[in-house]
Amino acid sequence: MSENLMSALGLDRPESGDDTVVPFTLDQLDTRGRSVRLGEALDTILSRHNYPAPVARLLGEAVLLAALIGSSLKFEGKFIMQTQTDGPVNLLVVDFDAPDGLRGYARFDHDAVLKAAEEGRIQPGELLGKGHLAMTIDQGPNTERYQGIVALEGNSLEEVAHTYFMQSEQIPTQVRLAVAEFTRKGDHRPHWRAGGVLIQHLPEHGMSQMADLPGDGNFDNPETADPDFEEADGWTEARVMLATVDDLELADPDLSSERLLFRLYHETGVRVFTPLPMVERCTCSADRIEDMLATSFTAEDREEMAVNGEIEVVCEFCSTAYHFNPHHFDTKH
Repeated sequence: MSENLMSALGLDRPESGDDTVVPFTLDQLDTRGRSVRLGEALDTILSRHNYPAPVARLLGEAVLLAALIGSSLKFEGKFIMQTQTDGPVNLLVVDFDAPDGLRGYARFDHDAVLKAAEEGRIQPGELLGKGHLAMTIDQGPNTERYQGIVALEGNSLEEVAHTYFMQSEQIPTQVRLAVAEFTRKGDHRPHWRAGGVLIQHLPEHGMSQMADLPGDGNFDNPETADPDFEEADGWTEARVMLATVDDLELADPDLSSERLLFRLYHETGVRVFTPLPMVERCTCSADRIEDMLATSFTAEDREEMAVNGEIEVVCEFCSTAYHFNPHHFDTKH
């Protein structure tokens, strides 16, 4: 990194690499945000299931969006983003396990996806169809879950995110997402990677509730959104500049978050903070599945589940297979 760039960003560390979230502020523009780069973590999530490319790209955008939003959590817990729709890709589920864990899963109709691809209908809105997007904050046992729901209207998850924040959070927000495949030198298998930026306008009184997701009374009340919001000049400039970034820049493996932010906002100034690591991590376990089988099913149910004398449960997220003897529960529980 050049001395000018380091000085402009106030960096006393090397540029961040893949699988990181970099928080930043644009103080002169009354804006704050986060930039995400996902490499190996995303490739692991997408390659594990051998998804068709359009499905993998869509799930990659959902994972990226969940990382941008979930990384704002200031407490232990989960941010869960889920779509339920009538399109070829009828379900997307992404869990962000604070402070750094990501996992994701897509359910789709293979024939419908193949037909859509043949007809060139592979935009997110066409693959998802009609339905809704739910964002849930789960702080663990003995706490209230918060949920915001928005209709899936628009051609992209970017547009859905903008609608969500205006309706549910009343926070002017702009999002850019990009997912791409890159082939490494000497490696014939393409690898998935992604980059995204989320910016939000800061109200005059300081940081908004998004900094401590959730907590305000408007989390799932779109009726309270202000239809007369007057856009501030600083916010206009921040979002116009973000709109100039292209997909290749966002997903470029050789362009760090810091360098991208400097490229976009060096004229007005950008202040970056310590990067946060992101990892692919599934929360499934043999103990959890055993407890689910013991408490949610009868002995007769478990006997019917058994094939060749054992019950097999495969995690939809990480594909790990767990095996249980149905008679094990008779003596243990």
